[in-house]
Amino acid sequence: MRHQSSDFGLDRMKFDGDSVVTGYGNIDGRQIFVYAMDFTVIGGTLSEVAAGKIGKVMDHAVRVGAPVIGINDSGGARIHEGVGSLAGYGQLFRRNVMASGVIPQITVIAGPSAGGAVYSPALTDFIFMVENMGQMYLTGPGPVKAATGEDVTFEDLGGAAMHGSRSGVAQFTGPDEATVLSDVRRLLSFLPSNNAEDPPRLATSDDPGRTSEQLATVIPEASNQPYDINDVIYAIVDDGDFMPVHHAFAPNIVVGFARMDGSTIGIVANQPNYLAGVLDIDASDKAARFVRLCDAFNIPIVTLVDVPGFMPGTQQEYGGVIRHGAKLLYAYVEATVPKISIITRKAYGGAYIVMSSKELRSDVNLAWPTAEIAVLGPEGAVDIIHRRAIADAEDSAAARTEMIDEYREKLATPYIAAERGWLDDVIDPIQTRPEIIKALRMLATKTDHTPQRKHGNIPL
Repeated sequence: MRHQSSDFGLDRMKFDGDSVVTGYGNIDGRQIFVYAMDFTVIGGTLSEVAAGKIGKVMDHAVRVGAPVIGINDSGGARIHEGVGSLAGYGQLFRRNVMASGVIPQITVIAGPSAGGAVYSPALTDFIFMVENMGQMYLTGPGPVKAATGEDVTFEDLGGAAMHGSRSGVAQFTGPDEATVLSDVRRLLSFLPSNNAEDPPRLATSDDPGRTSEQLATVIPEASNQPYDINDVIYAIVDDGDFMPVHHAFAPNIVVGFARMDGSTIGIVANQPNYLAGVLDIDASDKAARFVRLCDAFNIPIVTLVDVPGFMPGTQQEYGGVIRHGAKLLYAYVEATVPKISIITRKAYGGAYIVMSSKELRSDVNLAWPTAEIAVLGPEGAVDIIHRRAIADAEDSAAARTEMIDEYREKLATPYIAAERGWLDDVIDPIQTRPEIIKALRMLATKTDHTPQRKHGNIPL
């Protein structure tokens, strides 16, 4: 196809295929559709013809139920074509939204992508960026300088490092194109082709009854000491194979894909090794998006809980941590896939509820004996409940320590929650993998529904 425009010298710039290559093929024997912007053709800008070509493969992908991958290297809308190019972007945005939750949509940012060229990627499920090559920004450094007086480089404004760690726009980054494209293939191995299928199941030699002896000592003796939740994740999943998503963004929570008993699962886990694993604005957004994606594509969710609460402070409150935390609440309640949670240590206050508690329609809730479940941590609770008694005590420090121990024994143990039915079992940590797999097998035929409605009103 060729564009049919003739204004502003376009009659002398006609190329077979215009600025995008489109087609279909197979990855690991499964059908996929691909489009790739060609920066050598008028800067990879989108014309009406290019939009039509991309729209065609997206329509095919939805009709046959196959993932679509876009490789972006584009200067945005083709200025020469005016509103025609803008309308082309509108057509793509509409298709992105209508395909959302129906087929996996993946974008690779392999070069500069500006203006409208970043909003279609933003509507897809996953964005991969090539480091020191891929860039995303609505306006480049020149317009930024003119509008705000800020001096900023292309890389600092919209490079992979920034979007992978600070803005959270990109879920994955890689050092070169080959690595990124390999990672795209790996990601697809965890995902179903569409929302009517289950994720692909792979044969594994990893014994489903395998215990993990190292988990017996992973929790430090002091409750305020950190540990790496990745040590738990890699110990329980098949063959130690875990693909983190948003690895560098909001590292106080870990999300990603793995397999257990050969089947794909999504993992959401507080990370005590960073900010004690607290929930804040970015962590809530990151986890909520991931939970909803897993639910859309029939992927069971395993949640590992060690959370002392929500991040305090004016910055968080002014930024709307209440609204952002509510997104994660909403996502867990809305999800109808199998949901299993394991409390490894702390589960305090509202953060306990948010992290896939029984009250949020979680199916199986387990805890290690080291779990502490309470409105507040024992220290904070005692300082409120027994403030006067501590002040009046002859040895206030000793009295406070005794009261903390009493609170922990009476209220903060997992056995109290188990007595009330809010936990289904308190398990030996080394049995975590077989217990999760037993629950997944039991829930394999689960069906659940949300009330009939057009859609809910998630607190965006």
